[in-house]
Amino acid sequence: MKIDILTLFPEMFAPLEHSIVGKAREKGLLEIQYHNFREHAEKSRHVDDEPYGGGQGMLLRAQPIFDAYDQIEKEAPRVILLDPAGKRFDQAYAEELAQEDHLIFICGHYEGYDERIKTLVTDEISLGDYVLTGGELAAMTMVDATVRLIPEVIGKEASHTDDSFSSGLLEYPQYTRPYDFRGMVVPDVLMSGHHENIRKWRLYESLKKTFERRPDLLEHYELSEEEAKMLEDIAGQSPL
Repeated sequence: MKIDILTLFPEMFAPLEHSIVGKAREKGLLEIQYHNFREHAEKSRHVDDEPYGGGQGMLLRAQPIFDAYDQIEKEAPRVILLDPAGKRFDQAYAEELAQEDHLIFICGHYEGYDERIKTLVTDEISLGDYVLTGGELAAMTMVDATVRLIPEVIGKEASHTDDSFSSGLLEYPQYTRPYDFRGMVVPDVLMSGHHENIRKWRLYESLKKTFERRPDLLEHYELSEEEAKMLEDIAGQSPL
């Protein structure tokens, strides 16, 4: 996969040199390039200006971003504008992006964009219902969530298919050594070696955590007959 990031602060992306994303680059599975669009500003290196019609704050000008975009070698890229008004980012969208060959992220600052910038864009995406100083942190989050889903990046597909949100449910509780830590012990079912009982326990606990913490996820989740029975039991035990 190739990723190009248009930003005023390329140095902010240092964390992407490490962990899973860094390893993907080392393996040759990922190429990331950063483009400081201030270098393309024609007007005394100014990338922003006052909005026509008046108003608070400054807007990013179209010219520096267009010129930076034009210099990128591309063929049918997915162009993502980080915008608080965009569609909310989620795991399903990360899985969708992981299938692409080329992604371009445009990171904004100030009060917004000249609307004409959006003619370059295929997707307007928001990390959540809050405002960040700029799009860099959102872009890093999206890159990390997406790159780890590329085949061969993690190694075992099961490593991410069981993640929270990948299945549509929150992930079940997990434990490792020691068995007894300060009086807290691993559930007996996980020590039993009985794979079917472990599967059922994990599914039940996953449904329970989702019901208690993120019931909104269940609104669009298609329950199997087994899951429906488990959820009925979980709901029956829940305090009113």
